[in-house]
Amino acid sequence: MNVRKPRRHGGKAVKVVVTGPFAAGKTTLIRTISEITVLSTERGITDESKEHKPQTTVAMDFGRITIDSELVLYLFGTPGQARFEFMWEILSDGMLGFVLVVDTQDPSSFEDAAKILKSFTELAHVPFVIAANRCQALDAVTEHAIRQTLDVDLSVPIIACDVTDKESVKSVLLALLFGVLDQIEAYTTSGSGRS
Repeated sequence: MNVRKPRRHGGKAVKVVVTGPFAAGKTTLIRTISEITVLSTERGITDESKEHKPQTTVAMDFGRITIDSELVLYLFGTPGQARFEFMWEILSDGMLGFVLVVDTQDPSSFEDAAKILKSFTELAHVPFVIAANRCQALDAVTEHAIRQTLDVDLSVPIIACDVTDKESVKSVLLALLFGVLDQIEAYTTSGSGRS
């Protein structure tokens, strides 16, 4: 597997990173949408975090979804715990966009999400969306709390999401994909994309 620059003959391959705090729903999001069995590096948790869930991603998750005959998304999930943050730089190499998953039922994790977002926006200037997990509909108070803590303006899409629901995950990925394709189009029409 090529983590850096996935390629696909006959069409475009888009590398997307799914990141966020510990237990936000990253692995579940990828498992919900992937058309292949997800390659996962989950291991049992041995510290106090095991109260929240029994396993955590220690390196990455990998999944794939084919949009059509010309476009496939390769999904790379990051570990959420700070002790594995060295993987963030490795997994971000070659990404064309990323999804930041936040757990709306755990506002205390928004600070961790802000640190992760800062790291990823420093690693690459690519489109991103925020998936507000465990949220049927995004109310103004929750959206404001997310935007304020993460310090993102109104141009950044925040999408209510249930990472266990395929249609909900699709709406998140489509929002990101539109941003990625807009950036690719702007890049190629500006002449910067010429070899």
